[in-house]
Amino acid sequence: MSTKMISPAEQESLWKAAEGVSERAYAPFSDFFVGSAIVTSEGKVYVGCNVENSSFGMTNCAERTAIFSAIADKQSEGKLDIRAVAVLNRDGVPCAPCGACRQVIFEFGPNAIIIYRNKKGEIVQTPIVELLPEGFRLEK
Repeated sequence: MSTKMISPAEQESLWKAAEGVSERAYAPFSDFFVGSAIVTSEGKVYVGCNVENSSFGMTNCAERTAIFSAIADKQSEGKLDIRAVAVLNRDGVPCAPCGACRQVIFEFGPNAIIIYRNKKGEIVQTPIVELLPEGFRLEK
């Protein structure tokens, strides 16, 4: 499967879903409220927000929360296949996925498109393979 950019309408829909869930983020330490929305190859959308913990290493990012929710909801025996991931900070600051999230996205969507606000403040679409070149996956 090749990487295919997301239509403007799909991008807007994912962005709005991520904005909505960012309001439910639990970020009492950083005040960095993040929301994410993913869409699978089957067209199903899942959302997630970041959840901080006083033991900082136990914090979970919005992207992984959305992906883990999709895995928990997976009805068929097929493997989760992510088409796109939108991630944003509710304050509108640049917010690309962290390294751990990039690896998890790549695991379930090696052709996924990532939608985020870059350092110039633009909302962009970037294939995960550009954000995580030579990503690692166990192939069976």
